Order: sequence, then structure tokens, then C-alpha cells
Amino acid sequence: MALGILSSLLLAQPAFALDKSAIESQFRAWLEKTVWPEAEKNKVPRATFEAAFKGVTLNWSLPDLVPPGEKPPPEQKQSQAEFATPAPYFDDKKMATLALKGQQLRAQHMSLLARLEKTYGVPGEIILALWGRETGFGAAASPYPAMQVLATKAFMSTRKDLFLKELIAALQISAVDKIDPKTMKSSWAGAMGQPQFMPSSFLQYAVDFDGDHKVDIWNSVPDALASIANYMAKKGWQRGRGWGVEANIPDSLSCAQEGPDLARPISKWVAAGVTRIDGKPFSASELKSDGMMMMPAGRFGPDFIVTPNFYVLKEYNNSDLYALYVGNLADRIANPRAGGFAGKWGDVGKMLRSDVQAMQEALVKKGYDVGKVDGLPGYKTRRSIGDFEAKNGLKQTCYPDASLKEKIR
Repeated sequence: MALGILSSLLLAQPAFALDKSAIESQFRAWLEKTVWPEAEKNKVPRATFEAAFKGVTLNWSLPDLVPPGEKPPPEQKQSQAEFATPAPYFDDKKMATLALKGQQLRAQHMSLLARLEKTYGVPGEIILALWGRETGFGAAASPYPAMQVLATKAFMSTRKDLFLKELIAALQISAVDKIDPKTMKSSWAGAMGQPQFMPSSFLQYAVDFDGDHKVDIWNSVPDALASIANYMAKKGWQRGRGWGVEANIPDSLSCAQEGPDLARPISKWVAAGVTRIDGKPFSASELKSDGMMMMPAGRFGPDFIVTPNFYVLKEYNNSDLYALYVGNLADRIANPRAGGFAGKWGDVGKMLRSDVQAMQEALVKKGYDVGKVDGLPGYKTRRSIGDFEAKNGLKQTCYPDASLKEKIR
């Protein structure tokens, strides 16, 4: 332990040796030489620029900073587990509490949600679930000045180009929407307001829905919820359809048929033996519509038949678990009797990402398409594992586990 502490102190020494005053001066010069020309090119008035950065200094407490003259930290080997069992992510008590609040807000904003659904085609419970997941229905305030966060990260983070674009977008918002830059609050990553929009998303999707001729996603519930609905609609939400349902997918049906690119009419899934977990039949319209198998933990977790809207939810946050969380929360808000998933999460998530990545690399060499080789088992990796298992006489699980490490080489 003592050696670990000593090592940490030694590694931290360069940060203490930094001349922060000199770097702050460089920051002010950078604002003039780099940010202002970009802002001017994007028609940001000088007065807006000056108001945005008056008194702004670097926020040294933000993560992923690389001060001038410092080398970026060496890329960490992906050795951590992808995730522990997903079960805690869907903590029933927490979700029930959030759902109850959502039900109360649904009653309170019934008229607004009806207008939103008519305008954008997105169900009110989906809008509420996204609002609840992102900021606890607006209760989780964004604590940081957005201009300071974005400027700090654009000046000295590991992703400077990305944050410079977002900084310019934030300046455009202040100029076009006449928003005082001091009131533009964000997360430590620059996501703003109740919907947690990055500035570029604000420019594309934020709308005025309360009729005051201002777009205020920080304080106006109608604007915040309409902006979420507009985002989902423009990302392709299919009017009149939900996100999907938990299902029974029989062992006789290969789990390697997962993914949005393998959609088929739900009637064909039913003909292959798929049923809803709640025992209800699929509606006539759903039977004619496309659905996709979705098994986030392969044979080690709940099974789902999802609609294209599930992948629209992933546009908000590119994670299967995130989309499932929002979908289940929406179901609970719409139906107080709805609960968690019937299927249980197995003992998954203990493999090292480096081991999963090695598995992906081996599968690529064998001609499989695993998607991004990053140690995270997305649907292309899962179904590639399933195909490999089937071709090699192994029990088909469609999920990486330690027993496959030596077999997939």
C-alpha cells in the first residue's frame, strides 16, 4: 500500500510543478487566436464572444486534461471488466421509485404530453423515461458553466477537436437564441440542461414549445420535453409503435440471429416459436411489422423482440442496457402493474476487456464481422461467437466467457 501511495505521489508531481498562471495566459491567448476566428467565421458577434469568456478561467478539476507541455497519459490496456452483472443497473427499488415519480408527472403534464405525442409521434412515457434517466425529471441540476467546461476541454483535453466544435456551437446558441452564457449550465462533459444535450444537439433538436420565443432546456419543462421528442422523431422514431417486449426465445432458435440488420416480420419470429414473456399475443399490426431479436447477455440473460424504435433509443446513448432501462421505465410509467424483467441476468461481466478483445481479433482473422474491436461484446460480436460455437459443435451461448478463451484463438 505504501509503495502504491508513493507511486501515486510521484506520478502526480508534474501536475504540482505546472505553472498554472502561465497556462492561464496561454489559454487567454488561445481564445483570441483560435476560438475567436472560428466563432467569427460562424457569425458569432464579438459582443457574444466577450460575454462568454469574461472572467472565465480553466477548470483544473475536470477529467481527461492534458496541459500544454505535458504528454497524454499512455493508453490504458483494456483490462477492466466490461461490466459486472447488469442486474444492479436495473435495481428494482430505484426503478420503482423513478416510475412512481414518472406516473405523477404523467398525470400532471397529461395535456402537454398529448400535444407532444400528436406533434412528434413519440409516446409520453418514452419522453418521461428519457427525462427521468438523464436528470431525474430535471431534479439533477447541471452544476458547471458550460462555456468554462467546453473551453477547458477544447484547450487541453484528450479530445480537443470535438470540444472546440461544441464550444463554437455553444457560442452560436448564445448568439442566436440570445441566451446569457452565464446561465448555460452543463455536466462536466458539456451536456446541457434537462435533456442533457451537447451544444451541437441543441442546435439541431432543441425547440421552443411554451410559446415564449426562447428555447430554454434548463428551466422550461415544455421546451425540455419537446426537445427530447423532437430528437427522437428526427432520429427515426416510428409513430404508433413501442420499443419492444421481453420474449421467450426457444433454444431451438439460433441466438446468432440478433441485430438491427437481421429484422424480419414479427410473424416469422412467432412461427419460429418466439412468444411474449407476458403470454399476450402480438397485435395484428405488430405481426406484420419488422422486429429484431435482442439478447444483451446471450443465453445468460433476458431475451427480447425489439422494434426499430429500440435502436432510436440507442441514438440517445449507444448502449443496449441504456435503451432497455428507458424502455422498461417507460413501461412502468405507462402501467403501474409493470415490473422488472422476468428473465434473470446470469453470471456475466467478469471477463477482462483485453480477453474479449483478443477473442474479437481472433474471430476477425477467421472472417467474422464483430463490429468494433474494443473488448465490448456488441450484437455483432455476440452473434459471431454464436456462429463460431455452432460451427464447432459447442453449446450456443452467443456471449464471451472464459471457457471460450482457448477455443477462439
